[in-house]
Amino acid sequence: MLVAAAVCPCPPLLVPEVAAGAAPELAAARDACADALGVLAAARPDRLVVVGAAEHDGPYPEGSRGSFRGFGVDLDVRLGRGGDTASPEARLPASLAVAAWLLERTGRADAPLEGLGVAEPIAAERCIHIGRDIAGSAERVALLVMGDASACRTLKAPGYLDDRAAGFDARVARALADADIAALKALDTQLARELKASGRAPWQILAGAAEDAGLAGSLLYDDAPYGVGYLVAAWS
Repeated sequence: MLVAAAVCPCPPLLVPEVAAGAAPELAAARDACADALGVLAAARPDRLVVVGAAEHDGPYPEGSRGSFRGFGVDLDVRLGRGGDTASPEARLPASLAVAAWLLERTGRADAPLEGLGVAEPIAAERCIHIGRDIAGSAERVALLVMGDASACRTLKAPGYLDDRAAGFDARVARALADADIAALKALDTQLARELKASGRAPWQILAGAAEDAGLAGSLLYDDAPYGVGYLVAAWS
């Protein structure tokens, strides 16, 4: 059963070494992520599952490694504290590498954990089913959900300006603040893809996992630096 969840954005810029001189601009987002991970730790889960956007679907066992070398930084991370149980080729996607960095930074990786990469296109119904399976996998399950909102909030955004982006992000923010499972399930898959919202599938996995859990939500951060919507929330 799902006992807690943290929702965080996944830009590599969250890592100060990657952001370099721009690092202070995301300090508030980092602090909010740390607070959300604190909620996970306080729930004392038996199992922690980290879900994030990826190019390919697939599991990443504890001990899987990732790197920020592709962003010009000599920095490696490991998912959790376990030994190397994954093949060297099974490198963490960027979203899970950011999650691994957050967990290392905060020291919140106490429970046995594993990662799950989710690739587009994936139907909402499939995401909800995955979430239900995760929630049923242990007596006390926690989720760390990694994904960005729209990437179309300004003219200089990666996806250029789209007038629909602000409204989409506002709906997601309300749903995360209220732990509104129905609203997350109802997110428009095609619109999310057009707005380059990488969090859509992970959020809908959360919705499936949270069914009948009776969790309350709290929105800890809502901003769009660089024209990309970044949301941090905690459910407990």
